Amino acid sequence: MSGTNIPAGGTGAGANNAPQLPQRKKSKTGWIVGGAVGLIAVIVAVVLVIVNLQAPASTEANGAGSGSGSSSAPTTVSIGVTDSSQDYWATLTKLAAKENITLEVTNFSDYQQPNPALVQKQTDLNSFQHLRFLAQNNVETGDDLVPIASTVIVPLGLYSKKWTDVKDIPEGGQIAIPNDPSNQARGLFVLEKAGLITLTGDKATPTPADIDAAKSKVTVVTVDAAQTALSLDSVDGSIINNNYVADAGLDPNKAIFKDDPKDPGATPYINVIVARGADADNPAYLKVAELWHDKTVTDQVLAASKGSAVLVDGWTPEELRAELKKIEEQLKASE
Repeated sequence: MSGTNIPAGGTGAGANNAPQLPQRKKSKTGWIVGGAVGLIAVIVAVVLVIVNLQAPASTEANGAGSGSGSSSAPTTVSIGVTDSSQDYWATLTKLAAKENITLEVTNFSDYQQPNPALVQKQTDLNSFQHLRFLAQNNVETGDDLVPIASTVIVPLGLYSKKWTDVKDIPEGGQIAIPNDPSNQARGLFVLEKAGLITLTGDKATPTPADIDAAKSKVTVVTVDAAQTALSLDSVDGSIINNNYVADAGLDPNKAIFKDDPKDPGATPYINVIVARGADADNPAYLKVAELWHDKTVTDQVLAASKGSAVLVDGWTPEELRAELKKIEEQLKASE
């Protein structure tokens, strides 16, 4: 999930599958037995059989799905993620199936792919980013992507293979941080809180150019978020988003420093499930978002984060969108 990683009316790309209705049973009327059967009678009988085979079954025969709150019509919903190997996606897929929803989980290799895919209707939803990342995307692209549900906040951590305490990092040490604007800014805030750098000004989205080198202990190098864990062998430390922590087999509890997801200032880093603005009220999409909060799913989410994630409940879609708008306005003001 991006940032912590480490989160609709209209119809989605996979939401238009028509119900597959059962055929009616063939007529049980037997052949007329008796004297000679005329040619016309034979033709009529054949036509009747063909009509019975091709006639559509009544919608009443389709019934509702197997779930207690299932829709009467099957539908397919595709969701873009960056961590499809995690068990909770398989669990969510099974829960969705009980509601007559076929959930297709599409994995993307980096954070720059899921939002364009959503805009282009290659997917119906995505779940990988926090509000600040989404706001940055919308401001830069003009996209109308909106949150329909919250998921978790996960701390952003500083990891090192060379040092076990942030105080041990030497003067002039080098730290790798993600290069996408929102996670880069958050990474810099983490390093500032750790006492490793000093930032000038009060920007909502600082860059390495805003580091006061004379007052800072370390220098930073920006790399693709997917490369931050791979950089550990060549730097003194690396800011790594949570799903890449898991992919690298790192223990999130072994971070030598991290921000606090329970801090009021962490609100921009609430991870969200996102849809196109026109699809924000799509019932099938909202059902998937609701099912994400099923305990069988969230228990696995917390287990995958090794207890570092904090579930975010109680936010309505409208409240999330209001927060998104506020962040977007802050970003525009800082340009």
